[in-house]
Amino acid sequence: MCDQDHFDDDREQFERLGLVTRKQFGIMLGAGMAMMLPQVANAAAVSESEVTIKTPDGTADCYFVHPTTGTAPGVLIWPDIFGLRPAFRQMGKRLAESGYSVLVVNPFYRVKKSPTADKGSATPIPELIPLAQALNETTHMTDAKAFIGWLDQQASVAKNRKLGTQGYCMGGPMAFRTAAAVSDRVGAVASFHGGGLVTDMPNSPHLQAAKTKVQLLIAIAANDDMRAPNEKNVLKETFAKSKQPAEIEVYTGSAHGWCPPDSQVYNEPMAEKAWSRLLELYKKALV
Repeated sequence: MCDQDHFDDDREQFERLGLVTRKQFGIMLGAGMAMMLPQVANAAAVSESEVTIKTPDGTADCYFVHPTTGTAPGVLIWPDIFGLRPAFRQMGKRLAESGYSVLVVNPFYRVKKSPTADKGSATPIPELIPLAQALNETTHMTDAKAFIGWLDQQASVAKNRKLGTQGYCMGGPMAFRTAAAVSDRVGAVASFHGGGLVTDMPNSPHLQAAKTKVQLLIAIAANDDMRAPNEKNVLKETFAKSKQPAEIEVYTGSAHGWCPPDSQVYNEPMAEKAWSRLLELYKKALV
């Protein structure tokens, strides 16, 4: 009875805040969705919508949310391999409530509309690998230009301020390459448990980002650091050489994928630390 009471209370709160429908909540819970993210103090009223964006390769389904009044810096969010889903809509909405015009994209639109992971974050990753492998440097760059171009057409996006971009897991390299593709507009890049940031190829995402003037936040999972302990050093040396402000930190006790609230390894204290550092980055860089 107690468990049912908590279920009903949580569902009602999600519905009241406009984050999910009754049906969506059940799907989220079945996929291991964590409870509500902490609320934003003095949250801005926001407007949200499902949008479609034309790219050279098709039409992408995305989620757009922004403060109801005035203009705000634009932010492009690249999800992890589980794609555009309720957890990332919730994260996007929270960022908009903090004063940003936020576009969360479906990176797999060429193959299917969201949801692209049938069981949310509980979907076995091997089932999703083909989706990720269909993307590459060219698609990253093409999509970045299309999505940033769309953001700049929106009345709610401040044209006199730089944009930010952030990526999770496979979205990390996409965020880096967004900066390279639209270097005149992007002022800040954040990567959370990003995979493939550093390679031995000349088109490595970290080398491409080093050719821009962005400020960076790179949050590394502890177990990722154990597997590739030198990667953080390469990142630090690269951005120090290019004289770009870069906060690079291994988050103690975290596992790959710890930031999205529906992750099976969601670590709220570390996720909140990363979130606070993201807001600080945007406060400094999106001017």
